[in-house]
Amino acid sequence: MTQALRDLGGHIEMKRPDCVLGWDVTLGELTIDVALANIAGFVEFLKSDPSCRFSSLVDITAVDYPERAKRFDVVYHFLSMYQNHRVRLRVPVREDDAVPSITGLHRSADWFEREVFDMFGLIFSGHPDLRRILTDYGFRGHPLRKDFPTTGYVEVRYDEELKRVVYEPVKLVQEYRQFDFMSPWEGATYILPGDEKAEAK
Repeated sequence: MTQALRDLGGHIEMKRPDCVLGWDVTLGELTIDVALANIAGFVEFLKSDPSCRFSSLVDITAVDYPERAKRFDVVYHFLSMYQNHRVRLRVPVREDDAVPSITGLHRSADWFEREVFDMFGLIFSGHPDLRRILTDYGFRGHPLRKDFPTTGYVEVRYDEELKRVVYEPVKLVQEYRQFDFMSPWEGATYILPGDEKAEAK
C-alpha cells in the first residue's frame, strides 16, 4: 500500500507541479502540501483525474502554529472509493489570508468551512453562507486558536431571579487557576479498602 501511495504522490506531482509544494508518505498516509492560490483547481484535478478520483470529501479542519508567519495549516481529507486511497492536503495560510471555498466542487464543504471559520477565524472566499455554526451569535473569539483562554471570555448561566439565561464576564478566583500537574497516581498516599491485608502478610 505504501508503494502505491508513493506512486500516486509522484503521479500527482508530475501532473500538477504548479500546485504541489511537496509531499510525503508517513504512517501509511499520503500528505500533499499545496499552494493556497491553487487549492480549488487542485481539488478539481484530484476529483476528475482517472488515477485519483478523490470524489469524497471527508473533512476540513485547521491547525494553529502561532509562532509561524503562515500561522495556520488548513487540512483537507479526501477519499477515493474507486482507487481505495486517502489523501491529506495541507495548505499553509496567514491569519488574514482568504482561503478559496471548494463548496462549488464538494457541497459537503459548506459546514466544514463554516466550522473552521467559527473555531479558527479563517475566511473562505466564495462561501455561500459563511457564519458561525458551533458557537453562539455573540460569541467572542475563536476557541481552537492557541491564544484563546481555556476559560473563555464569557460565562453563560440561568438566572433564577430574572428567569432567563444571562451572559457575564468570566470571574475565577485565584485558587481555581492553581494547578499542580501531578497525577493522582504519583506520590499518592491513599489507603484503599483492603490495603491493610497486604501489609499484614
